Amino acid sequence: MQQTDNKELIKFVEKMPAFPKSVQRVVQLTSNINAPAKEIVRVIESDPVMTVKILKVINSAFYGLPKKITSIQRAVVHMGLNTIKNLALSVAAMGVLKPTNQANFNTQDFLLHSLTTASICRLLAEKLNVKGSECSDFFVAGLIHDFGKIVFAEFDPDNFKLALEKSAEQNIPLHQAETEFMGINHAQVGKMLAEKWELDPVLIEAIEHHHDNSNEQRLTACIAIANQVSKKLQFGFSGNGVVEESPSEIMPYFEVTLDDLIISLGDLSAIKSEALSFINS
Repeated sequence: MQQTDNKELIKFVEKMPAFPKSVQRVVQLTSNINAPAKEIVRVIESDPVMTVKILKVINSAFYGLPKKITSIQRAVVHMGLNTIKNLALSVAAMGVLKPTNQANFNTQDFLLHSLTTASICRLLAEKLNVKGSECSDFFVAGLIHDFGKIVFAEFDPDNFKLALEKSAEQNIPLHQAETEFMGINHAQVGKMLAEKWELDPVLIEAIEHHHDNSNEQRLTACIAIANQVSKKLQFGFSGNGVVEESPSEIMPYFEVTLDDLIISLGDLSAIKSEALSFINS
């Protein structure tokens, strides 16, 4: 089998769509707890496409607001700054996805998995009493943890399709099959993409290690656990059907089984409903 040419892969990643400058600026601003909300609102409203999409989601049936929200400023008042930031990032992430690819990788199912993993990752952060200003980092990391797969689907669809098929047929983790067919896995490629998007080094490292947690960081562990929860509940599908029932990352932080952790998180159906509302809006 022909393995991926890393030099060509790097060139391809450089050609991937960048996050809009407005989104990059939102990420920068919200990383500073003292950043003025007015400035964040101004940046979002300077991007008409993002503004329209966010307002459409907020005014959807899912949120059921009594009055229509017509500005990002009003949206922040009703929904909170973190929610609006996360919606902005979700809009940007959705813009990277093409509806079809030669690997037959379902990007709609992938997006549902990504959005729900993001929300679950944030929930886990809250459960660990992570500071509110940092919880949004957990959402971002959960949202884009698997985006290396999108690179594979576009850059090397033939080998990626073979990896998907082997993962399904032999019930092995997809990242292992990717390494066999391409010599590199989606977590490693995801790191390259996150670097292109100029994300925080902590996020980049967490994305790179979300299948091995070799850096032993809380953020990396929460991505890994949220990923398993989303798969266990069948919230979308990211090409990997293998659920680790007892991921090693759980014990240092929660000391329960995956099933018990899911129970402790309560009814998560609203997370799926919110994600579907966003995708379908």
